[in-house]
Amino acid sequence: MQVYLAGPDVFLPDALLVGRRKVDICAAHGLTGLYPLDNVIDLSAADASLAIFKANEAMIDAADAIIANLTPFRGAGADPGTVYELGYAAGRRKLCLGYSNDPVDYAGRVRRFSAVTTGESGLIDADGLTVEDFGLSDNLMLIHALDLYGAPLVTPRERPADIWHDFAAFETCVRLAAERLSANRP
Repeated sequence: MQVYLAGPDVFLPDALLVGRRKVDICAAHGLTGLYPLDNVIDLSAADASLAIFKANEAMIDAADAIIANLTPFRGAGADPGTVYELGYAAGRRKLCLGYSNDPVDYAGRVRRFSAVTTGESGLIDADGLTVEDFGLSDNLMLIHALDLYGAPLVTPRERPADIWHDFAAFETCVRLAAERLSANRP
């Protein structure tokens, strides 16, 4: 039972250590974690970015499930690469699980990054654009992909002191994946 471990963790200074920790947590629950940095890519090659893309898609194809770290990354929402990977997995009807270590709803997080006012159509950001405000943790497409193809987004009650190195919500997703995948095994 293989699980693709999506998320912006690959950009952390200690990305390999974080990946090993996540793979170990998966193993403790009887799963094989597929971490993107386990792909062997020549980063000096002219087509390195395409090689990364293809290797990550191949890992998702090989996986039975995806666990996506949707903790806000460089802004109010989830990492766009992770969002793509979650959509790719959902489109292939893989078991989709996700977590965010920031329990604030999306509109609340937008307020952190932009002056928000209330207009006739709801919340409006500094650029005059409507802010999605359904009380959800992130964009409705992400949240409902999880709801329909896996389980609701896992979030802590309070934001951990270190959102990138707190593994409690991740481990909850791993337990859910192990339970669901074991139940579907012949």
